[in-house]
Amino acid sequence: MPPRKIQDEQEAIRWIEEGKTYAWIVEKYKEKYGIETTVPMWSTFRRRRGIETRVVRDTDLIPWKVSPAHMLAYPLVMLRVEARLRAGEELQGRAASKLASWKRMLEESGQVVYYDRDTDDGFFYVPREESDPEGALIRRPSKGRRSRAEG
Repeated sequence: MPPRKIQDEQEAIRWIEEGKTYAWIVEKYKEKYGIETTVPMWSTFRRRRGIETRVVRDTDLIPWKVSPAHMLAYPLVMLRVEARLRAGEELQGRAASKLASWKRMLEESGQVVYYDRDTDDGFFYVPREESDPEGALIRRPSKGRRSRAEG
């Protein structure tokens, strides 16, 4: 049986619970212990120890069934950051300043995020309409458009 890669489980659990990214843990382990680890290994460790997932789901902010081709689009990334903020999570690194800048851009340009899964780009900035609630970041899907609820 090969030697265990995780040298100190309590340390690893503490890092995960502190919100350290898996990429950070991979680098820290290489630096501290000289051991190569992977992001999937840490994800599996978290799941097997019963530590809650970090993903925040907010169907009010992201009501669409997003195509895999659009998962890394900047508007979606920013909506996920906003979801974490609304869930009471502390934003890491430059996330807070990027989010504030992005929201300011939407406000100053009078735009909201619109999503159309059936297009190459997927996400668009469109002019705010009277039907968009005050302060809304997105254009809600109209009836007949695919939302998460509709699959």
